[in-house]
Amino acid sequence: MRYNRFHKDNNFLTPTTYTQELSEYAVNLKYEDIPAEVIERAKMIMLQTIGVTLAARNTAIAGKVLEMAREANGGEGGPTTVWGSGDKLAAVNSALALGTLSDSLDWEDCSWTGHPSAGIIPCAWLAAEEKHKSGKDLLTAIVAGYEVYQRIAMAVQPSDERWKTKGWGLTSWQIFGAIVPIAKLYGLDARKVNQATGVGCESSTLPTAYHATTMSDFYHYEHGYRARDGFMIAKSVEKGIHNQLDALDEPRCYTGVICDDADLSWLTRDLGKWYLTMETLMKHWPANMWVQTSAEIVYNLYKEHGFTPEDVEEIIVDPPVAQRMWAPDEGFTSVTHAQFSVPFVVAAMLYDPHPGAQWFTPENMKNPKVIALAKRVKGGPSPTDSPLTGFKQFRQGTYPMKTITIRLKDGREFVGKMDCHPGHPSNMMTREQFVERFRVQAAPVLQGEKLEKAIEVLCNIENCQDIAQLGDLLC
Repeated sequence: MRYNRFHKDNNFLTPTTYTQELSEYAVNLKYEDIPAEVIERAKMIMLQTIGVTLAARNTAIAGKVLEMAREANGGEGGPTTVWGSGDKLAAVNSALALGTLSDSLDWEDCSWTGHPSAGIIPCAWLAAEEKHKSGKDLLTAIVAGYEVYQRIAMAVQPSDERWKTKGWGLTSWQIFGAIVPIAKLYGLDARKVNQATGVGCESSTLPTAYHATTMSDFYHYEHGYRARDGFMIAKSVEKGIHNQLDALDEPRCYTGVICDDADLSWLTRDLGKWYLTMETLMKHWPANMWVQTSAEIVYNLYKEHGFTPEDVEEIIVDPPVAQRMWAPDEGFTSVTHAQFSVPFVVAAMLYDPHPGAQWFTPENMKNPKVIALAKRVKGGPSPTDSPLTGFKQFRQGTYPMKTITIRLKDGREFVGKMDCHPGHPSNMMTREQFVERFRVQAAPVLQGEKLEKAIEVLCNIENCQDIAQLGDLLC
């Protein structure tokens, strides 16, 4: 059965089959059919996501979410491995931990739609480990997850004006990034993937990002909740449910409720031809997406000219970024609060050019020296640019050009300009750059020969016959 959707332009009901088409695409996608450059990008997204998860190993969030996962598991025991800690848990509980940790430093990926890798990568890996699937199976599931997730998320993106009044919902559609790779690796047929999508529609959160108002670190836990829910949904459908089909085609369900100006043409737009996996931004720094370019320019000027934080009179960011220029006298109240601040990230980086979780300790977020330098990072004279200025490949926008002027106390002045920082789809990092970043990210857990072994295996994951054999690789 297909539901009828009201056609706005012609004022009549017309049948649509979006949910089934997406489900069949996910089920039928084969490794051999995916272009080599898409496979390579999927591997690098996986490498980065694992790296930033390991980078968070010793954070307060890691301690809390691991305790939650162990309690939910009733102690240790299960077929899947929590990267970093080595805990063996049921997949649903490992997903809670890894989904949270992969976002906790805000260092994974970013799209116009959110942070898909925080769901797709842990869920695909854990499902592959649980079901003894191969590296090729894993990569195929990752690509399927991106292609379906991105299209659903883009279809329900609010217009710019609606965003200003109604808000954003990053983890509202995050759930589809968790469901699809699990369903594919579980071997569900197209009907069951269709049903799982329908359950996901009913399990999605409200389209809001309240953390952006409160600056709460609960934001990071939300990604773990969606990853956990992905396993619960896939398992319920695997065991069998009735009906629940074609939810994306029903205007009274997800697409017609979560956004009243949804563009449903995104659901199947160039499916199998235009790989949206390639349109994901990969972050170079542990910070909010709109902080990346400023941090990159300042780092480049620091490396070129060799000044110290104490030499700096002021740093001018032009244009300033909306809702990203704060530097409160009392310091920062949460990791999220600091990650969203251009002044803090720039100051933390100049005092410690090696990015990592140490930037976001409670002590450093209130460090008088860091705060004093952050307060000397100011907005320039141009009108504030908005985070709504997004990915040109999605909304025909432009990625904002940034100019950074650093004035030193001795009168010297350095100027740098950049729009698309390394990791933006228009300036993607090379494999060598991804690997070098992984060495920095994974350092809290992996060193020496074990680190190099992990890099070798992950960069050639298509040669692995059983992901379950890699349980100790990342611990």
